[in-house]
Amino acid sequence: MGRIVVTEFVSLDGVMEDPGGSEDFKYGGWTFEIERGEEGEKFKVDETMESAALLLGRVTYEGFAEAWPSRTGEFADKFNDMPKYVVSSTLQKADWNNSTVLKGDLVGAVSKLTKEVDGDIVVHGSRQLVQALQENDLIDELRLMVFPVVLGSGKRLFGDTSDKKRLRLSGSKTVGDGVAILIYQPARDGAEG
Repeated sequence: MGRIVVTEFVSLDGVMEDPGGSEDFKYGGWTFEIERGEEGEKFKVDETMESAALLLGRVTYEGFAEAWPSRTGEFADKFNDMPKYVVSSTLQKADWNNSTVLKGDLVGAVSKLTKEVDGDIVVHGSRQLVQALQENDLIDELRLMVFPVVLGSGKRLFGDTSDKKRLRLSGSKTVGDGVAILIYQPARDGAEG
């Protein structure tokens, strides 16, 4: 059985736009200005090595598909080789190795995917997809790497929801130059953290 795991780089004010600097955001690449240290790097490598598949929105998929196939090394090899699923109503074909386009009902497609994939199905970036997954209570774990910076503008990770979404902190640590790694799970059935 698969688990939907969302992993994001965010600023203190919740901005997740262009952490790597490949988009046209005025603060693009903001995560590179703050060291996440060896422990932070290890967290991201371990997370990737433990991933069974990627679930991405179209925009993030296209950015990854442009960047990763030309890279080598353990991390890049894992990204390039593992199954990738892209949620899109407009993308007709996914050319990146081992990629499949998921169309139609998001809840049905993701529920089916969790039955077919054994292990963590990891979502990077993909803001609209993450918001839809959150709205439909499809996230099993949320991993935030919170950088100590307020950007003041930019696309934020969470938007409006139809109801409050209670989470339980299941892990935390500080790495590098004050980067907080926060791991949350849904607080289902009235469970308080």
